Amino acid sequence: MAILDISIIVLYLLAMVGIGVFFSRKNKSTAQFTTASSTIPGWAIGMSFYATFLSAITFLGDPGKSFGSNWNPFVFSISMPFAAYFSSKFFVSFYRNTGEISAYTHLEKRFGSWARSYVMLCFILTQLARMGTIFYAIAIAINAFTGFDIPLIILFSGICVMVYTVFGGMEAVIWTEVVQAVLKTMGALLILGIILYAIDIQTIVSEGLAKDKFSLGTFKPDFTQSSFWVVFIYGFFINLVNFGVDQNYIQRYHTAQSTKDAQRSIWQCVIYYVPVSFMFFFVGTALFVYYQHFPEQIQSLKEVVSLEKSIAFTDLQPADYGDRVLPHFIKTKIPTGLLGLLMAALLSAAMSTMSSSMNSSATVFLKDFYTRYFQKNLNDLQELRVLRIATVCFGLLGISFGIAMIGAKSILDIWWKLSGIFAGGMLGIFLLGFLVKNAGKAAAIGATLVGVVVIAYLSLQTYLPENFKTNLEPKMTVAFGTLTIVGVGWLITKLAKP
Repeated sequence: MAILDISIIVLYLLAMVGIGVFFSRKNKSTAQFTTASSTIPGWAIGMSFYATFLSAITFLGDPGKSFGSNWNPFVFSISMPFAAYFSSKFFVSFYRNTGEISAYTHLEKRFGSWARSYVMLCFILTQLARMGTIFYAIAIAINAFTGFDIPLIILFSGICVMVYTVFGGMEAVIWTEVVQAVLKTMGALLILGIILYAIDIQTIVSEGLAKDKFSLGTFKPDFTQSSFWVVFIYGFFINLVNFGVDQNYIQRYHTAQSTKDAQRSIWQCVIYYVPVSFMFFFVGTALFVYYQHFPEQIQSLKEVVSLEKSIAFTDLQPADYGDRVLPHFIKTKIPTGLLGLLMAALLSAAMSTMSSSMNSSATVFLKDFYTRYFQKNLNDLQELRVLRIATVCFGLLGISFGIAMIGAKSILDIWWKLSGIFAGGMLGIFLLGFLVKNAGKAAAIGATLVGVVVIAYLSLQTYLPENFKTNLEPKMTVAFGTLTIVGVGWLITKLAKP
């Protein structure tokens, strides 16, 4: 890479660390570190949510999927407004009224300490999977530009995120995400502009339609494949988890100056994310058409992927190198200066989600574990010390997860599978308490045990004998797990009624 590009990247990293150091002067209390003392304007929270959604998984995974197959994963984005409606109407005011920083404190009051601990564990595992997936995604991109080892890239980028998160707390997380949201959007527009300069939009649309690249999947009610309805249901439940159960988002509701600001921030996220997600899928299709016209420009990528995956050069399919196609285009077609800007955009796509994951995981660890089982009466200074140590520990665990994911075929597929496994239990227990008002501890325990068995059964299909396998699409795991817990809990409550 040219010195100018490297300088832009270094300046960006220094700026992010600088923001963390700047806000570190304010962090004299736990409330400031975890909720910025409820002083953040709603528009900034909306941008922060948008930046979290627009992670490296979107930046690389969405173009990779539309390049390798079609627009079926875009249905996830279509489901967002429906989940946003329920979340803004019911969940935000509920959490704001509890006054608890942790999203899971109320579960202990409702069903007992086991429920709080179980959901906390599911949340932390989800965050580690999220961080690991994003670390790996950004490492793929940087490796394409620099040739540096992927584990080294994961380690270096993780340390940078840990530094500004540890110093700056939630206020630094939100304001860095505002900057990152703008930078990522500019990067996406720049990529699209360069592609459209080389090949016109009419050609992209006509040839994409001819190859069925814009398909959203079959509209038949088929749950054995990734149909429109399977992805829509998956997206609806996962977005309910995001906006309604995920500490990442709920903690930021508490940073808002009012409940109305927190509610508006959800809709701002949707308004920003859906069209930008559309743009990323269009970029993938545009790249597919572009390389059909200029096949010689993708030969070097084919050679690399063929060697890495031990697949014969002639047997390679577009899906085999989907996640790498955008970094390859950026590396070979973006001029000096703009390349550094796009690299910074890619880094910001990773950092925004990882910083909030580290901060929220540390908060949950403090509130739901450390002060309950080790030291109950901590002063602000002691709590801050625990939060910072926990942030570093979760950052290191996320780095380890990222290294463990090296070699995954599709970052989007692996993230969807992992999130579906952990999310079903979290959302199921929450909705049971929210919808079945008279459900008690026994009903919740029984429902959760059945739900965990269902989730495990659907998640471990690869390892089961043929006679025990189901043809159900794996994305349905979160829906079936959630509905099982709510349904069984309701049934036990009804049968136990005198």
